[in-house]
Amino acid sequence: MLRIQTRLPDWYAAAAEAELRDRISRTKAELGDKLFILGHHYQRDEVIEYSDARGDSLKLSVLAQERPEAKYIVFCGVHFMAESADILTADDQVVILPDLNAGCSMADMADLDQVEEAWDVLSETIDISSVIPVTYMNSSADIKSFVGRHGGAVCTSSNARAVLEWVFEDQRAEKVLFFPDQHLGRNTGLAMGYSLDQMKLWNPREDRGGLSEAECKEASLLLWNGHCTIHQRFRPEQVHAFRQEHPDGIVIVHPEAPYETCELADHLGSTSFILNKVTQLPAGSTVAIGTEVHLVNRIAHNNPDKTIINLDPLVCPCSTMFRIDLPHLAWVLDNLVEGVVVNQISVDPDTAEWSKVALDRMLAIT
Repeated sequence: MLRIQTRLPDWYAAAAEAELRDRISRTKAELGDKLFILGHHYQRDEVIEYSDARGDSLKLSVLAQERPEAKYIVFCGVHFMAESADILTADDQVVILPDLNAGCSMADMADLDQVEEAWDVLSETIDISSVIPVTYMNSSADIKSFVGRHGGAVCTSSNARAVLEWVFEDQRAEKVLFFPDQHLGRNTGLAMGYSLDQMKLWNPREDRGGLSEAECKEASLLLWNGHCTIHQRFRPEQVHAFRQEHPDGIVIVHPEAPYETCELADHLGSTSFILNKVTQLPAGSTVAIGTEVHLVNRIAHNNPDKTIINLDPLVCPCSTMFRIDLPHLAWVLDNLVEGVVVNQISVDPDTAEWSKVALDRMLAIT
């Protein structure tokens, strides 16, 4: 997806950190309750410092919805998160993404044309009325809208199992088309008792997803060939190396990681799960965490009684999330003080309506 970020004025690029901090503090104070800054867990520490709320993408969007007095919602995250906030907030609220280049590679792995083509191909192969689409929160608004139109729901890493159970038990569907993250779909399916043979990978770049007609008919879960570039880095050999060095150590992994890694972990769960689990562990625990490095470092800082390390020794931050920085934050706030809105994220009404249907289904399920 093409997004073009305006080059910042020279002052922001040249300003010292102290100058940027002073500017942000002053503009935040001037804007007062009209401003609500959201900071995703994976953000830089210096950006989190100025966030009025921190959390995962859904939590932050819901918090924005609960702040109707805030005219400006500055979402320090990535594009699909800002879209979700725009969908859930009131029409008179403005959602802003500090850097338009802050996208999500996983979300971009499933675009609407590809999904609609897959749906058409499946319609020619199987009884499409037996299929319900489910999309991870990490997807674009038009994908969420597609899901809403076709009777499906959004899910998060916390409630993916509940949503899939709703599909198979309450809706009595025979199949799920799950996108864009194959790993979350696979790990959730395995936890529910489905075998790997019952899950097939749909590759949108190949005819009929690279599957035979029989495979399409026999599969219970059709998993889109997408992934998180960060979580896919966590490998079984890293778990083995950690256990060799720390025999009593504990491994906690996010379900966006490959199942071969997840099945070796002591605990598997969402960001909220990881945060809570580390807090519950006894003092002196040594813990390897398989998720984004900024969050791991923050967990380590907040749990000084434990040894917290990143499961991947070659730690790699989320490069798109990393685009949000103090210069971009200062720039958007300066413009708001002057009455100018830059980088507004706005979802068209029809897409927003059906996206909200899919989101509301998820909220009703969980």
